[in-house]
Amino acid sequence: MAINLRRARHDKKLTQEELAERAGLSARYVGAIERATVSASVTVLGHIADALGMEPGDLLRKPN
Repeated sequence: MAINLRRARHDKKLTQEELAERAGLSARYVGAIERATVSASVTVLGHIADALGMEPGDLLRKPN
């Protein structure tokens, strides 16, 4: 998920802070998810996907 999240955020040209604000999370938490030091709950996954305008499953797919 971490790689897909980072790629999607970059594709949308969002900073971690901007994504965090849209998803109702802290920027520190978004960064930790991207570094794979913490795992996101299903609820958080949904908030992040909504903030990025994508389906949660897209974030879980095996990266290319």
